[in-house]
Amino acid sequence: MTRFNWQNPYPTVRQPVFARNIVSTSHPLAAQAGLRMLWKGGNAVDAAIAAAAAITVVEPVSCGLGGDAFALVWDGTRLHGLNASGTAPAAWNVGYFQSRYGEEGGRAKRPVRGWDTVTVPGVVAGWEALHAKFGSLPFADLMAPAIEIAERGHAVASIVAHKWQAAVPELHSQPGFAQTFMPHGRAPEVSERVCFPGHAATLRRLAQEGPRAYYEGEIAERIAAFSRECGGAMALDDLRGYCAEWVEPIGKAYRGYTVHEIPPNGQGIAALVALGILEQFDMASLPLDSVEAQHVQIEAMKLAFADVYRYVADPRTMEVTPAQMLDDAYLKSRAKLIDPKRATHFGFGMPRAGGTIYMSAVDERGMMVSFIQSNYMGFGSGVVVPGTGIALQNRGCGFSMDPASPNAVAGGKRPFHTIIPAFLTQQADGRQEAVMTFGVMGGDMQPQGHLQTAVRMLDYGQQPQAACDAPRWKLNRDFTLNVESTFDPDTVQALQDRGHRIKRIDDPYMDFGSGQFIWKLDRGDPERGYVAASDSRRDGLAAGF
Repeated sequence: MTRFNWQNPYPTVRQPVFARNIVSTSHPLAAQAGLRMLWKGGNAVDAAIAAAAAITVVEPVSCGLGGDAFALVWDGTRLHGLNASGTAPAAWNVGYFQSRYGEEGGRAKRPVRGWDTVTVPGVVAGWEALHAKFGSLPFADLMAPAIEIAERGHAVASIVAHKWQAAVPELHSQPGFAQTFMPHGRAPEVSERVCFPGHAATLRRLAQEGPRAYYEGEIAERIAAFSRECGGAMALDDLRGYCAEWVEPIGKAYRGYTVHEIPPNGQGIAALVALGILEQFDMASLPLDSVEAQHVQIEAMKLAFADVYRYVADPRTMEVTPAQMLDDAYLKSRAKLIDPKRATHFGFGMPRAGGTIYMSAVDERGMMVSFIQSNYMGFGSGVVVPGTGIALQNRGCGFSMDPASPNAVAGGKRPFHTIIPAFLTQQADGRQEAVMTFGVMGGDMQPQGHLQTAVRMLDYGQQPQAACDAPRWKLNRDFTLNVESTFDPDTVQALQDRGHRIKRIDDPYMDFGSGQFIWKLDRGDPERGYVAASDSRRDGLAAGF
């Protein structure tokens, strides 16, 4: 039986939600789209797909029909992993970028927006794979709420409008962007109604012909034709050859539970490495929100990122395996490098040889889904295929231009990926039992959010909404530290005194992520249902019955 401290010491506009069937997303209309499927008798996978389709309409700043996705699904007995991240066009290699963009610092330049950042979109193939394996309602039913919203229009939510407006100066000149996302020549204002007829038409075609039409039918031909028109490398064969991949999740024991992530090419292993390091410390003995507790977590995360940025890539080209990176003896040795009194700049170790949306959906039959999809940076590449509503991601930015890197760009290869769903289980009566589906969106913030919220719940017994609302820190690539403006000033000063280089940030939307959490209350009494949290850093909603 769950024993949380149900108090919430942090300012919040949210309360935990208790129900037997729940969908929790970063936009209320998407949560309700998923809930409609549960009302119809569908399962949690049906709900997740419907919510995912709807959120491409109502939160286009974060995801779209040209994005990527990952999922962890508890089918009532075991956990399944899905990698629906796209592969590079066949024409891509370091020489391709060098010839088109020249060099900088001795390496090929890499664009940040436009067609030469677009890998094969994986999200629709992800919906297809989930539905084929677990879906119980017709695929067309799952598209219906999103089609309705796209055709009739919806009033733009507050945080979505804010990020939309911020993206326009950079992206307005990208092919197809203004035509789709700048009605009246500008970004929409809060509460202004927007319609996406092209988006609706694409969803309707997927409903009628099935999701494979995206990769082999008229939709694929329109994507490839627009790529040719704009000088991009994406070809019809790149799309036709793509399928999502079922993978075995990776996990790490922590405080009597097991935290699960998708294996590389994603960065979920960073959270597991950091938790494996923290397992060597008695976190519960350090006061909650104290500088001592925050410092040790920050240092563990720095150690994890040092290894992840060096080793993680498409698993076919990695020099070490996830098992080697998660080896207990190795993580103990890494933990010894932490100075409890001073910040340290860590290098990578040597393991022994051997713009995103996140949503959760659960049902009363015990199926639980942890799902994440993204266009990467806000609106992704900025490219939108005319008349289709397909806004394409810019995941090609995740590749390295260093030919010696395991993450070096190459055709048919998956880039290093930031989006990561997570799941929590516990061993009971000789078998693994599902406990929680959770995730935190926001680029490099995602494993850091997994770490910080998991520690709060598992070490300190904070209930999910409190763990979600608590102020966060974020490590940057240069190991400087951002702290949320709500962080205690005395703790911030104490961290600075220990050598952390700190910058305060007032925009929580991208910098500190946003999470959704659904925890099973009692495995011995399924009728108690679940408790859900939705992060107040977005427009989200946890809805249930």
